Amino acid sequence: MKSAIFMKRAIFEYNSPFVLESGQVLENLEICYHYTDNISEGKEVIWVCHALTANSNPLEWWSDLVGEGKLFDTRRYTVICANVLGSCYGSSGPASFKDSGDRYLLSFPEVTVRDTVRAHNLLREHLGIKNIDLILGGSIGGFQALEWGIIYPDVVKNIVLIACNARVSPWGTAFNESQRMALFADSSFEEQRDLYGGKAGLAAARSIALLSYRSVLGYGLTQKESDDDTIFAQRACSYQQYQGKKLVDRFDAYSYYTLTKSIDSHNVGRGRGGVEEALKKVIANTLIIGIDSDLLFPIEEQKYLHSKIEGSGFEQISSEFGHDGFLLEWERIETAIKKHIKFLN
Repeated sequence: MKSAIFMKRAIFEYNSPFVLESGQVLENLEICYHYTDNISEGKEVIWVCHALTANSNPLEWWSDLVGEGKLFDTRRYTVICANVLGSCYGSSGPASFKDSGDRYLLSFPEVTVRDTVRAHNLLREHLGIKNIDLILGGSIGGFQALEWGIIYPDVVKNIVLIACNARVSPWGTAFNESQRMALFADSSFEEQRDLYGGKAGLAAARSIALLSYRSVLGYGLTQKESDDDTIFAQRACSYQQYQGKKLVDRFDAYSYYTLTKSIDSHNVGRGRGGVEEALKKVIANTLIIGIDSDLLFPIEEQKYLHSKIEGSGFEQISSEFGHDGFLLEWERIETAIKKHIKFLN
């Protein structure tokens, strides 16, 4: 059997105006995506939706689940992941160039989760994929997977939603706005001299975000001071600074701003008669996975999805790592998925 473990990177260019939900228009739409080179072989299609600052190569950030011999076996299945609108990893976003030759930066149009899903559906059609056997994602990726199930119910057969909800909560929006305030507190961000503006603000924003991704118990276990007699705690400080720098080294502040605004657009009930009516449109076999220590998307939000999506399954994962459990608790996630998605067995 030919190995497809190395997912190929490509850019899909849509050569017609793409009208956003806001009414604004992207004249040039580009979607960066990774795919296994077996699309035409009649294999089941698994479409992975990535979270906030990830890229379209799940082998880099979900390697315990995606790859040769893994749950989402890149030889056995056709695996596709597309980069979201507004990102700096190849899809149209603030780093893209306008006709004037300048980057968009803060002038890039506001995009919604639905905009991203509709753009990715154009990619699906371009690739000649009729049905998606499984679409899944955690966090913001779960937003996308849920919208796929609502907008394109005849395309999607199975859905797995991990650590997400049906509508962004005021709590989630408050975290996002705090991060945007950190960006604007860095004067270089609003000056927009170049793509490197707002780096200090981005580091601070990431530090804020990290508090929502982890848990009190998790920090207590991993960032506890080694010296019981220390005067001023340092370990957690160093960790926050490290995480801020780590993101700054691979991401830009303008994409981060755009993507936090996209999160705030998440509301499956908008224009559909409310959340409950929208969730009735999901006809795919659906599994919802929640993490008991998740502060950003509390387990009650996944239980709500389960109660409103007819025939759905629900699995609760116990974790010390909060929201980031959707990346770290891969063994438990694999067990839950195999239990509910039969073709993976």
